Amino acid sequence: MQEKGTFATLPALMKKASNSRDRALRRLVQEHGSPVMAISRAALKNQVRRFRTQLPRVQPFYAIKANPHPEVLKTFVACGTGFDVASIAEMDAVLAAGAKPTQIVYANTIKPVESIRGAVERGVGLMTFDSEYELAKIAEHAPGSRVLARIKVPNIGSVVELSLKFGADPSDAMELLIKAHRLGLKPTGVSFHVGSQCTQRENYIQALELASILFRDARLKQIPLDILDIGGGFPIRHFDNEEDLFDSTSRAITQEIERLFDQNVRFMAEPGRFFAGPAATLVMRVIGKAIRENKHWYYLDDGVYGTLSGMIFDHAKYQFKVTRTGRTQLSTIAGPTCDSLDIIARGEEMPELELGDIVYVENCGAYSSASATSFNGLAPAKIVMVP
Repeated sequence: MQEKGTFATLPALMKKASNSRDRALRRLVQEHGSPVMAISRAALKNQVRRFRTQLPRVQPFYAIKANPHPEVLKTFVACGTGFDVASIAEMDAVLAAGAKPTQIVYANTIKPVESIRGAVERGVGLMTFDSEYELAKIAEHAPGSRVLARIKVPNIGSVVELSLKFGADPSDAMELLIKAHRLGLKPTGVSFHVGSQCTQRENYIQALELASILFRDARLKQIPLDILDIGGGFPIRHFDNEEDLFDSTSRAITQEIERLFDQNVRFMAEPGRFFAGPAATLVMRVIGKAIRENKHWYYLDDGVYGTLSGMIFDHAKYQFKVTRTGRTQLSTIAGPTCDSLDIIARGEEMPELELGDIVYVENCGAYSSASATSFNGLAPAKIVMVP
C-alpha cells in the first residue's frame, strides 16, 4: 500500500538486465521485508488499455474475486471499468473504492435473500440467474430488476471448469427468460463463462453461437435482449516460454461478435486474471535448507497456505526464479508451515541457494493473495503498490 520512489521503475526493471532487476528486488525486500508482493498500477492500467484496444465493443467488468485489494479496485475505478461482484462484501468494497451502483453486475447466480435485498438497498439492479428458483427469489425481493440468464457452455481446455456448478442448459434458457418477464422482471440478456484461463478460443466461438440463437429466438418472441456478458477466462502467461493467446482469442471473439450480432447489442465481460495477474511480483526468501531424497530442499517464507494458495484453489502453475546464478541442480522448494501439503514444487532447476536468497514469481496477481490465509500464524505476503 506504500509507494517509494526506489521502486518506481520496478515493472520496467523486471524486463531489463538481470543486474538491474536483482537490485530492485533486493531493495524491495530491504524496505518491506519478505514475503512481499509488489503490484504495479501501470501494469493494471496497461491491461485495461490492451483489453479495450483488442475488444472495442466489449465493456470490461473486473471480477474482483481475482484480487480485491482496495488500491487495485481504486485503480480500476479510475480507469472507468465496471465490476463483477459475487457477494455484498464485494459490492461494498467496490462502492467504497468509488464505483457507482450502475457499474456493478451481481454475477453470482445463487444469492441469499438478504444479499438480494442488500443489492436493492445499494442501487444495484443487474443480476444473473440460472434457475427458476433464483428467478422467484429475485422477483420477490428485487422486483423490476434487470436479469441475465447464465447458460452452460463448453469449458474444454480451460484450467478451471466453471460449467459444472453454474449455467442453465441453453435449451431451457428461453423459457427462463419468458418466466422472468412474466414475473415482472426485465430479462435483459444472456451471460456465459468459458472457464478460467481458457486456452481454447473455440469455446468462445461456440458460446457466442449459442447466445446468438437465443437472441434471435427472444426477438421472435418479443423479448428483445440487448446485453451479452461473455464472462472471463482470458488467458495470461505464467512461464516465459508460453504463447500469449490473448491477441488471437480477442480477434476470434471480435470476428464472431460482428458476424452474429446487431450493432445495438451491448457486450460485457468479466476479466479477473487478465487484469490483475500480470501486474504482481511475489518476492520470497530462503529461510531454511536441507538435503532430502538426495536433493536440495529450500524452505521459503511463503507457501501454498499463503500467497501461493492459487496452486491449490486455482490449479495455478508458476515459474520460480532466483537472483543467484551458477550451475543448476534439481531441487525442491517448500513453504514455511508445519504441514507436508505445503510443498511448492519438486524438480526445480536451481543453483545452490543460501539462507536469505531471493526466490520470486511474476504474473501472480490473481487468485493468490485473495485466497491466502494465516495458517500457523504465518502472515501472507505484504502487498505494496508501486507506480
